[in-house]
Amino acid sequence: MSYKVHLKKDTSLIALLKEDSYVLEKRKRTAIRLIASIISQQLSTQVAKIIFTRFLDLYGGKEPSCEKVLATDPIQLKSIGLSNNKVNYVQNVAKFFLENKITDAQLYKMPPEEVIELLTQIKGVGKWTVEMLLMFSLGHEDVFAVDDLGIQQAMIKLYKIQYETKKELHTKMLKIAENWTPYKTYACLHLWKWKDTKAPV
Repeated sequence: MSYKVHLKKDTSLIALLKEDSYVLEKRKRTAIRLIASIISQQLSTQVAKIIFTRFLDLYGGKEPSCEKVLATDPIQLKSIGLSNNKVNYVQNVAKFFLENKITDAQLYKMPPEEVIELLTQIKGVGKWTVEMLLMFSLGHEDVFAVDDLGIQQAMIKLYKIQYETKKELHTKMLKIAENWTPYKTYACLHLWKWKDTKAPV
């Protein structure tokens, strides 16, 4: 069954589902995907892309191994525009993947909750960062990023959510999202697109 058939049971989503269809893919070099997410934190998409390109340029334009990242002088990493914290976080990821011998194949097989539990042990990697990895690199169809500001803004507008506290907002969002299972990731993709292109201000 197409994910759209299921999501259309939520009548508020019907208009959002008319245009695009999404296909999730499993991507390789998960550690580098995680490093890219750390680099992009608190930056515009354009700036993040520039800095990640500079990061790759340190390794001849290719995605490096964790060994190479760990062997890179922190001064070099800082020179591409990373803060001291981000330099530490990037190397934390490389070290964690090496020490724990984490492979893409291993992560593909793990349930989302276990991936979140594993990778948030890395200093500098939060739940939201792992959720983005689950969606865009590991290809999980049923991930809901309740802490994502864009998803929050879109759902407040679309469902006219009234709330007084963040906890109340999260509770109401999670209740709505229950109806999207097992395709919550796709709902998020459509909400992001709607917010960026069609949502009324």
